[in-house]
Amino acid sequence: RTDCVYTVQTNLKFDKDNVLVVFSNGRLHAISCIDGEVLWKKDFEAESFEVQQVIQPPGSDLIYVVGFAASYQFEMYQINAKNGELLKHESASFSSGFSGEVSLVSTETVVALDSTGSIFLTISFQDGKIGFQQTPISNLVEDSLGPAVIIPSSVSGIFAIKTDAVTVFIRVIGEGKLEVVEKTTHEIAVSDALSISEDQEAFALIQHASSEIHLTVKLAHDWDGNLLKESIKMDRQRGLVHKVFINNYIRTDRSYGFRVLIAMEDHSLLLLQQGEIVWSREDGLASIIDVTTSELPVERNGVSVAKVEHNLFEWLKGHMLKLKGTLMLASPEDMAAIQSMRLKSSEKSKMTRDHNGFRKLLIVLTRAGKLFALHTGDGRIVWSHLLRSLHKSEACQSPIGLNLYQWQVPHHHAMDENPSVLVVSRCGPSSDTPGVLSFVDTYTGKELSSLSLDHAVVQVIPLPYTDSTEQRLHLLINADKHAHLYPKTSEALSIFKREFLNIYWYSVEDQNGIIKGHALKCKCTGKVADEFCFDTRDLWSVVFPSESEKIVATVTRKLNEVVHTQAKVVADQDVMYKYISRNLLFVATVAPKGSGEIGSVTPEESWLVAYLIDTVTGRILHRVTHHGSQGPVHAVFSENWVVYHYFNLRAHRYEMSVIEIYDQSRADNKDVWKLVLGKHNLTSPISLFSRPEVITKSQSYFFTHSLKAIAVTSTAKGITSKQLLLGTIGDQVLALDKRFLDPRRTVNPTQAEKEEGIIPLTDSLPIIPQSYVTHALRVEGLRGIITVPAKLESTTLVFAHGVDLFFTQLAPSRTYDSLTEDFSYALLLITIVALVAAIFVTWRLSERKELQEKWR
Repeated sequence: RTDCVYTVQTNLKFDKDNVLVVFSNGRLHAISCIDGEVLWKKDFEAESFEVQQVIQPPGSDLIYVVGFAASYQFEMYQINAKNGELLKHESASFSSGFSGEVSLVSTETVVALDSTGSIFLTISFQDGKIGFQQTPISNLVEDSLGPAVIIPSSVSGIFAIKTDAVTVFIRVIGEGKLEVVEKTTHEIAVSDALSISEDQEAFALIQHASSEIHLTVKLAHDWDGNLLKESIKMDRQRGLVHKVFINNYIRTDRSYGFRVLIAMEDHSLLLLQQGEIVWSREDGLASIIDVTTSELPVERNGVSVAKVEHNLFEWLKGHMLKLKGTLMLASPEDMAAIQSMRLKSSEKSKMTRDHNGFRKLLIVLTRAGKLFALHTGDGRIVWSHLLRSLHKSEACQSPIGLNLYQWQVPHHHAMDENPSVLVVSRCGPSSDTPGVLSFVDTYTGKELSSLSLDHAVVQVIPLPYTDSTEQRLHLLINADKHAHLYPKTSEALSIFKREFLNIYWYSVEDQNGIIKGHALKCKCTGKVADEFCFDTRDLWSVVFPSESEKIVATVTRKLNEVVHTQAKVVADQDVMYKYISRNLLFVATVAPKGSGEIGSVTPEESWLVAYLIDTVTGRILHRVTHHGSQGPVHAVFSENWVVYHYFNLRAHRYEMSVIEIYDQSRADNKDVWKLVLGKHNLTSPISLFSRPEVITKSQSYFFTHSLKAIAVTSTAKGITSKQLLLGTIGDQVLALDKRFLDPRRTVNPTQAEKEEGIIPLTDSLPIIPQSYVTHALRVEGLRGIITVPAKLESTTLVFAHGVDLFFTQLAPSRTYDSLTEDFSYALLLITIVALVAAIFVTWRLSERKELQEKWR
């Protein structure tokens, strides 16, 4: 396979230099281990040859490269390891063809299956001659159902065949003779062979059995004997064992002990030793593909007697532990318990929502198909769930998780209903494979239900409507451009029909350079017809010429973004009105030659074009060309402005540009007093079908860093100033004030512009070290930045994910609506008491003085 890399370490000496033989991208290389020099290379890419194994017998100067040409021909190349000379090329055909991978059982023998999976083939190429030996699978596996597959193994002479019902371990004896050594109906995983002495190799075998796994360590040449046999309880939410790695050590009695590292189906790692899990790591969190948030439960006033008694016991226990800690009598276990209790009692770690909205659940979906709920207070995993709908099955062979959507967010029923999320997945990498929907409770992690669809899911459109149970309506578009409404209830259908004519969406075909607008037409006809299915119609299309433009980025506003005001008061009490539309789409295209790596083309051959397109009418509202520029393009859209990042080939630097779009149809209403008193035309109806009168302002600035991700802060009411969050190439997050990307910046701003907050124009954007949100930390492998508004208007929550996870709170305009943490409440109380006392004393003095004046 040309996309795989094989490495074969050898004992070969070439001018007193160790040599590493590497196969990659259709080429075989011999590389010096001292300086990395390529000593020789052999190209198989032009041979139409699918390489399966690269083999070098120990102590030999020969290398065997074996694989398939077409699907029915076995090829063998014999190469001199010293100079890369081709010594022999042999081929042999097999009429039934081959399927799957081959497994190596000796230095000159491999095994494979025919295309039907019913015939087992032992292929030898001793002395450069290819020989086949056929064995029907039915001879090895009685009552076998369906095609078999080979489980590859590095254990010399041993491999496994798996069918629907059973897994069989087979040993190759002598000249292709086969011996069945064990059969099992459990799911199994086998480690690579580990050399424990000069003539002995050991390997680990793991079998699943309900809620535990059975670990066995065997010698490669002695299947009947066991070096180790243990059973370990295993959480079912981790799924099956995918990979096993083994390591040995010498015990005090000089016997062999073994440590086993296993990689689970949910991508977690566990180290097993002496029948126990020594440690575990949730490495699935290193491959997050989507994130959403959920509010925590509301704190209830009513508390049961049992809970009070439990809390009383915990309170007494806690105080006893704290007393032992104070008296220096606490053991290390007691100190760990004290620390755990402190964390649990911490205000930020509570499992109830707080007044400011800082405590939330981050619901994340990983590439392994596992859902996690992370507490924003301390980052702990509240629950995790490996979705049943993302398990491999007969109906869904290769399930792939796609996206998370908020399904039910109770507000009026917050005390009775739990929030839930919708997980959308499909049964294969192709977009036309059937979709799968899962509904998960965000408080418990329980999968409420799952639904296997009879249609594909190409696009999911969350609609801004909810039913009486506060479930959000979603429109799913399949490969045939039919729209399916969910949930499938009569109430949802009646709500949907009322808004039928107001639903529009767009689709982007990157490869073809086409953007299309769509609307609903009528109910479906044909096989897929039901009352929740609707035909669609194309309203418009924008076609970018393939010889001059290629789409590299599209971005639109967040659906839940709040805009505080449409009016923007500028210098001299003038008013500009933001063009606010949820239907604006930013599109960036580059010249086809400029779509490669930076510097692969000259400035004259590359250009970048930015568009603002109305997705209801397809009207292009703005277009700007950056000559001599190329991608990659990272962009973010907020309110009436878009910021995008790209590379300027002429200046040999990165650039960031900003486009702001304003509504001219309201330009006659510039009286600020009218705005204050509400006598303006901001609330007059707008139709996107009438050509909008808009103006744009834009500006470009040089920027130092390459970016991996870009986001913008979001707050509850949209009052707080915006900051751009830039994920740099150094895996850090930089906060940049949006005022630095104001297109109205000039070299010498007027006094009125300075009072407005306009910063003098410079050619570069400043990077202030104190503005790094991550401080001195790095979010290794940074891939995405998510911002979530808190209830406190000044604060936004920021979550960055990659191999590492990072969470923090930001206040772009400082905490103007709350007291600081170091605020002295004692001083405030003393001041209030002093003022009350002063008022009382002065009142008494005033009364006495007034009485004395009356007596006069």
